[in-house]
Amino acid sequence: MAREARAASGEDRLIGRFFRPLASDPGAFALIDDAATLTPPPGSDVVLKTDAVVGGVHFFADDPPELIAKKALRVNLSDLAAKGAAPAGFLLSLALPSGIGEDWLIAFAQGLGQDATDFRCPLLGGDTVRTPGPVTISIAAFGLLPHGTMVRRSGARAGDRIVVTGTIGDAALGLEVRRDEQTARRWRLDAHLRDHLIRRYQVPQPRNALAEALRQHASAAMDVSDGLAGDFAKLCAASGVAAEIEVARVPLSNAAGQAVAADASLIETVLTGGDDYEVVATVSPPAYDCLKAAAAAAGVPLTGIGLVAAGDPEVRFLDATGKPLLFKRTSFSHF
Repeated sequence: MAREARAASGEDRLIGRFFRPLASDPGAFALIDDAATLTPPPGSDVVLKTDAVVGGVHFFADDPPELIAKKALRVNLSDLAAKGAAPAGFLLSLALPSGIGEDWLIAFAQGLGQDATDFRCPLLGGDTVRTPGPVTISIAAFGLLPHGTMVRRSGARAGDRIVVTGTIGDAALGLEVRRDEQTARRWRLDAHLRDHLIRRYQVPQPRNALAEALRQHASAAMDVSDGLAGDFAKLCAASGVAAEIEVARVPLSNAAGQAVAADASLIETVLTGGDDYEVVATVSPPAYDCLKAAAAAAGVPLTGIGLVAAGDPEVRFLDATGKPLLFKRTSFSHF
């Protein structure tokens, strides 16, 4: 984001006004240099993660700018949490169409700054450009953890228990409601339940409060971004294991539970729709109680939903009768 001070362009002024206040880390050099520095403590690894959000794909054009900013940062923080890393900073690339004005930028910067403070993840640098397309926000986030301790997808073993944070399916259902509010009536949702689903789509809740406990106790973990069914299948493939998940044990919010009660077919949307940004993990039986206790102390809901087994990589989602569910597709995919 740096430009020479003597040539204060419109981009320089935009950066100075809206984003320099977010660059609180000394390594950001107040965004007046061409790069930033990140100095990890001795014996630490830097965990790198990048995700982009695009208008019309990940958010609606009329969504509040402060919520768009929060989502853009939080989808990256969610991955750091699943790896057991503490946030250390982020880079921001912001592509803006000509219709974006000052009010939008003020709200966007306020939302981003609030989360940067709350999650202790300062802005380190980035870039701003014009685009003929929709708003596009790309963030590269950095986390820190002790050397060699990152929780990978490949550590699950037969006999491990499968756990998931929070509730599953809210965001995917919230997207459906956001597209057509008549959906809420068909699902018999009152205003409170409807708004809960929409909010979960707009603003995920990354589980960074549980990162250290996951690093200490989980054998494998990943965040749920493309749907529980598809994402856990990726974990099983990386670990070379099979698994069974009991659908009745998958935690649902009151809103999602009401929707599924009104339309049982929505369980597929719940399990495959994505945008949950919860953490699914495996944990050995001896470590299970420790992880549960740590989650309770951190105020993070954690639910056991199944078991890892030996065998070819496969995840079976079992209904109440023990019959496997078959999905039209197992996860969201851009391609």
